[in-house]
Amino acid sequence: MASSGDIQVKELDKRASGQAFEVILSPSDPKGESPFTPPQKKELSLEEIQRKLEAAEERRKNHEAEVLKHLAEKREHEKEVLQKAMEENNNFSKMAEEKLNQKMEANKENRTARMAALNEKFKEKDKKLEEVRKNKETKEEGDN
Repeated sequence: MASSGDIQVKELDKRASGQAFEVILSPSDPKGESPFTPPQKKELSLEEIQRKLEAAEERRKNHEAEVLKHLAEKREHEKEVLQKAMEENNNFSKMAEEKLNQKMEANKENRTARMAALNEKFKEKDKKLEEVRKNKETKEEGDN
C-alpha cells in the first residue's frame, strides 16, 4: 500500500488481464466532517413562507390560465372545423341538387323532342294512309 499526503493507494489484485486498485482519500478536515455536507437550512420567517406561498399560488393561477386559454383555442378550432365541414356539405348538397335539376331538365327536353318527332312521324303516316285511301277510292270509282 502506497501513501502520499491525503491519498492512499492499495493494490487489490494483479492478473494477466490487468490490475485493480483501491484509492482511499483521507479527510482533509481534522474534525472528520465531509466537505460535501449539505448546508444547514436556515429558518424561514413567516413572511418568507407567506411570500413563497403567494408566488406558488400565482404560478398555479398562471398555469391554469394558460391551460384554459389552450382549451379555448382548441374549442375555437373545433368550431371552425365543424363550420367548414357544414359549409362544404351544404355546397355539395347544392351542387348535387343543381346537377339533378339539370339532368331532369335535359331528360324532359329529350322526351319532349322524341314525342314531337313521333307525332310528326305519325302525322306523316296518317297523310300517306289518307293518300292511299284516296287513291284507292279514285281507282275504284274509275273502275266502275
